[in-house]
Amino acid sequence: MTIARPLVISVALWVVLFAITTVGFVGSTFAVPRLTTSPAPSSSWMIYSRFVASAYSKSLSMSAATQSVTIPSWSDLKNRAGSMPVGIALNKEAELREMGKGSAFVQNKLRKFGSVDEPKITLFRDHAGWCPYCEKTMLLIEEKQVPVKIDLVPMRSYGDKPQEFLRKVPNGLLPAIEVNGQVVTESQVIMELLDQWHSKQDGYRPMLPREGDTAGWERYKKLARLERDLFGWWCTLLFRPEGGNPLTMLMASSRDSMSGAMQGFLDCMQKVDQELLSSNGPWFFDEHDYPTMIDFVYGLDLRNPKWNLKGLNAWLEAFEKREPYLAFKSDYYTNVMDIPPQYGPGYDGGFNDDRKKFQASILGRDGKSWKLPLSFDDELQPLYRGMPLPSCVLDAAGLQPDSDACRAMAAWKLAGNGNNVSRFAARGGPQGAKNPRKRFGAELADPYAETDNEIRSATDSALRVVCAALMDVEATLPDQAMVDQLRSSVPDNQVFHETSHWLLAGTSVHI
Repeated sequence: MTIARPLVISVALWVVLFAITTVGFVGSTFAVPRLTTSPAPSSSWMIYSRFVASAYSKSLSMSAATQSVTIPSWSDLKNRAGSMPVGIALNKEAELREMGKGSAFVQNKLRKFGSVDEPKITLFRDHAGWCPYCEKTMLLIEEKQVPVKIDLVPMRSYGDKPQEFLRKVPNGLLPAIEVNGQVVTESQVIMELLDQWHSKQDGYRPMLPREGDTAGWERYKKLARLERDLFGWWCTLLFRPEGGNPLTMLMASSRDSMSGAMQGFLDCMQKVDQELLSSNGPWFFDEHDYPTMIDFVYGLDLRNPKWNLKGLNAWLEAFEKREPYLAFKSDYYTNVMDIPPQYGPGYDGGFNDDRKKFQASILGRDGKSWKLPLSFDDELQPLYRGMPLPSCVLDAAGLQPDSDACRAMAAWKLAGNGNNVSRFAARGGPQGAKNPRKRFGAELADPYAETDNEIRSATDSALRVVCAALMDVEATLPDQAMVDQLRSSVPDNQVFHETSHWLLAGTSVHI
């Protein structure tokens, strides 16, 4: 059985849109950027683009002759995106970030916080902000405003680490810091050193109890032990169901009953909630009006609970108001999809019907979760604070962070890296070669996979149409002009086997 090649491009387009919104690093060859750290821009772009691709697929049944149309070049699209109000604001912010100024951002490489001197500390961390230990280190750096240079290094799941980095850190662990030629690893050690080196007396925010505060240190140590218990229960729940005994799961009277691992996790969460309720503010320590070290440590484990824990909800709501947290916060889709490459496949802890419901919503198979307009407070994101674009950037420019701004930002990101994105997308074609040298946990991010040059041009054209569509906010999809552009961009006389096509597409999106 064969399938028309234009449909190949349509699905390849959908696959790459998934990749752009979830993959932060795909190797030095492609360097596809993480589009956003938030659900709304990613989802808006994915859904809007999916409508374009859907319209394109449906247009294949039309018998009318295809008109000759001109598709804008990446250069033209970049100029157009940069001339829009959102693009102008983002370009200005990008210039500030190059100088170590501006807002928190997952791909910043220099943070000076007003210092005129070059930072003496170099931080090595992952590209996409998916390493939880790098994330909590960056939250401390941003909240404490410690000047640093940042060197982005891939996690093992997403590519090889540079030899220059391995000469400094032979075990390859992230994060790491280098100061005066000396290298330090382990996030907790790094965070404590940064706090020690940048004291309150020098104008920096303290992140640990003050010296001599016996009660404060006892509480800190108690909370740190509780966090380790919580992390242990989380690992047991996801990766060692019922303590690693699969027979227990098979013999359970009901798959909708609560597992022991789930019960242990919930009990531990209740303890965490009680500790937060014992504080007079939203944070674990109430003597400051900002998060401190222990809040960042717990930030790895606590995300969007589906049950009512008042202390935890207040804690998360307080984080949702802080720009550094929003800059590194991920969406639930990315959280779910980036864990297996790092940790391995996970398991559920019972409640089979609920699991299927959430899975359908996350993957857009429930008929509503991926449809526009997106809900500002959807079921899987109960503490969603609105459109979490770089709010500070848009506010400074007097712009509303609405769905139109989301699309404009998506177009700006795509137009700025379109050539690399199209090469990345075309690796999913039938002639795209998988890496024969080694396999990575995240196959989609394999930096050594080769592009299918037979579909590269068509894929590039289709993506340029999508980019233009993102900027045409007044268009009603399916828009015939866009359909004509898409149809004209792809040769319709080449075919390949349907089985191979769906295998490649399915492997690429990990479903």
